Amino acid sequence: MPLALLALAIGAFGIGTTEFVIMGLLPQVAGDFGVSIPTAGLLVTGYALGVVAGAPLMTVLGTKVSRKRMLMLLMALFVAGNLLSALAPAFAVMLIGRVVASLAHGAFFGIGSVVAAELVAPDKKAGAIAMMFTGLTVANVVGVPLGTFVGQSVGWRVTFGIVAALGVVGLAGIARLVPDLPRPEGVRLRHELAAFKNTQVLLAMAMTVLGFGGVFAAITYIAPMMTHAAGFAEGSVTWLLVLFGLGMVGGNLVGGRFADRALMPLLYVSLGALAVVLALFTLTAHNKVLAAVTIALIGALGFATVPPLQKRVLDQAHGAPTLASAVNIGAFNLGNALSAWLGGMVIAAGFGYTSPNWVGAALAAAALLLAFLSAALERRDRTAGTVVAGAAPGREQALAHR
Repeated sequence: MPLALLALAIGAFGIGTTEFVIMGLLPQVAGDFGVSIPTAGLLVTGYALGVVAGAPLMTVLGTKVSRKRMLMLLMALFVAGNLLSALAPAFAVMLIGRVVASLAHGAFFGIGSVVAAELVAPDKKAGAIAMMFTGLTVANVVGVPLGTFVGQSVGWRVTFGIVAALGVVGLAGIARLVPDLPRPEGVRLRHELAAFKNTQVLLAMAMTVLGFGGVFAAITYIAPMMTHAAGFAEGSVTWLLVLFGLGMVGGNLVGGRFADRALMPLLYVSLGALAVVLALFTLTAHNKVLAAVTIALIGALGFATVPPLQKRVLDQAHGAPTLASAVNIGAFNLGNALSAWLGGMVIAAGFGYTSPNWVGAALAAAALLLAFLSAALERRDRTAGTVVAGAAPGREQALAHR
């Protein structure tokens, strides 16, 4: 694997830390600003919606510059947003800072996925994408737990200051290690937009929204769920997030390994198992040992879907994959926003802190149904193509006899 993938992973590490660390700090942020836990959950929803909007916007704005330069500009925007969050005097200002940082997220992973895939042989593309996303998963093993510990010990503002510093390191890594690849000739915005006419691209994005949304329905509210339902101390949230991150690392590596071999079967297994585990989490959340095991499984099964879904979008949007790749990253975060909002709604309605798990199970099950639909449509199209190809020679023979 090229050394440039390390630079992309460093940037992903910083972005992953800021995305997920807020979940372990929701009680502290809510207390400092005097808002409720569901209201503080808007920091998750707002970030996710910013990714959804920023992914296509930043990708389109970046069509006139090289991919390396655009990645550097995105990291600079990320740093600015996290500094604003660290210094926010009011909840609304912090929410704005979260949105500013989020604008870089989708385009970074979208453009980064394309760059990573271009750096390796065709049969190693999913592995290269997974290598970049390893930075995001390792952030959940190292960055997020440390950020949560620092936030609970000396204040969440310090955590976001450190995240901004991570962004500076990522920016330097990209400037140093990522090659300045030329932009593909003849690809215009209309070519990029044409990918969205492909039903398979849209289905893959819908699977992304629902599948990873199922993960976030549970994990967004992990701090209050584990302290109220399982009886963990507040400080235990840190190592629970480590378990979640370790699960993500394992799932990402497995997904990258098998997506190049058996993409759709991998999605069937991971989405189906995710739906079952999320449903069971409603029960296991009341037992410390079972809750810890379940959290690790959710991370593993959820992130096992990331490399295959990202590769499927790249494969189906061949020729002009940059915008589709970025929008699919936005789809991950649209699922995050949807599930965080739905999870907050069921908690606010009085169903308890474990109720978001049912929301997550339903979302993952819906993603599995879409995976079956996508495969069925692909088989139909393949059969139709075979029939047409087989009919052509017969027609030519008939014409020859005339």
